Amino acid sequence: MSTPSAIRIAAVLSAEHRGRLMAHAREVNFPEGAKLFDEGGPAQTFWIVRSGTVTLEIPLPGRRTPAPVESLGPGELVGWSWLFPPYVWQLSAEAMTPVRAYEFDGATVRMLMDADPAFGSAIGHWVGRVLAVRLHQTRTRLLDLYSPRSAG
Repeated sequence: MSTPSAIRIAAVLSAEHRGRLMAHAREVNFPEGAKLFDEGGPAQTFWIVRSGTVTLEIPLPGRRTPAPVESLGPGELVGWSWLFPPYVWQLSAEAMTPVRAYEFDGATVRMLMDADPAFGSAIGHWVGRVLAVRLHQTRTRLLDLYSPRSAG
């Protein structure tokens, strides 16, 4: 489900800004089936996938299982809610395969963004582009699930 419009960090941030961000990365691993976060929970971290697949999901009324919105792979951002108050997850995320990722503390990155306006602008534009793609993907998925089918 990953789209050609997926916004990978290497395609958006300059080498300088990537290096500055990556200096604060911590390597983590998630086994297949692990929940990275649930909708409504506190959004304090975010990840960049190194390997594996993470699926973003949205809980739907009257359904036992959430609907997948998008699958994310290497180089892609998992989580944007850490950047915007009240810092609460808007979707859920699950490792569909074993996942290796870089993990970042949202408060630390926000502090770095505030201290360096050029860095802050670059990160803000990157996350904004990711958010625009995710919003489109979510809308498309919900239309697939809920729009009436034309007859014939």
